[in-house]
Amino acid sequence: MADEHQDLTRAFAGLGGLGVDETALVSALGRWRRQPEKRAHRRCFLGFFSASAGAGAAIERCEDEYLLHLKAEFARFKDAAVLWAMHLWERDARWAHHVLHKAHPPQVLVEVVCTRATDDLLGARRAYQALYHRSLEEDVAYRVRDANASLLVGLVSAYRYEGARVSEDLATEEAKALAATVRAALAPAATKLVQNEQVDLAAEPCLREAVKCLDSPPKYFSEVIGRAFSDDADRQAKAALTRVLVSRADTDIKDAYARQYGAKLADAVAKNSHGHYKDALLAIIGK
Repeated sequence: MADEHQDLTRAFAGLGGLGVDETALVSALGRWRRQPEKRAHRRCFLGFFSASAGAGAAIERCEDEYLLHLKAEFARFKDAAVLWAMHLWERDARWAHHVLHKAHPPQVLVEVVCTRATDDLLGARRAYQALYHRSLEEDVAYRVRDANASLLVGLVSAYRYEGARVSEDLATEEAKALAATVRAALAPAATKLVQNEQVDLAAEPCLREAVKCLDSPPKYFSEVIGRAFSDDADRQAKAALTRVLVSRADTDIKDAYARQYGAKLADAVAKNSHGHYKDALLAIIGK
């Protein structure tokens, strides 16, 4: 019984991290057959099973939150494999649709529109129209009703110049206009430097994410990965790991992570994830 309990505990370690150790799980379940053994193991999993009496029977009830955890952890491998196989335009279009129709955080849309090459963003907009029979710009304008609406519509609709010729005078004027707009919209607390002016971006998460994404995508995505690996990472922070790795593994994320955290990204993935999900991520980043 001790071996089975140890294997199952190791298998479900991902419930506090990322992924499930499928090999350990199968090994334990193959030997874990008798009801007394199952009952003893359920009693050891405090927080996932609780005593419940009803209809004349006393059982160890499986908590609903545990079931949701289990479903999410097993889904990580599937999500990574499917997203990695998709065309990048379709992938970005689906992420944008999730933000607008499935209550995913708006920062996901900000990432897409602020860190993709101009032609790739245009491709994602075309893919969105092909998949959902409406334009991304119109969907954002119709569905975003809070203070982020104008910002998101502007970001989604932009076709940024990516050439080498830059007008310093125009850049200076635009920076001044941006700084003035931000100062007018935000509280006077000083936490972020924009064109030599201190403004508070903490109260405007979409604007803060846009500034970070436009300033240095590699640094921004390294920080997202770091939050996914933190002990207090929430569901959204963990989900971001798959999103970042499948979209940035072929570009700049490994070197940026090493510079920022002084460690190899592959080593961090191996330490903080489990099972087939870990193997998939290591394959994606090309360990």
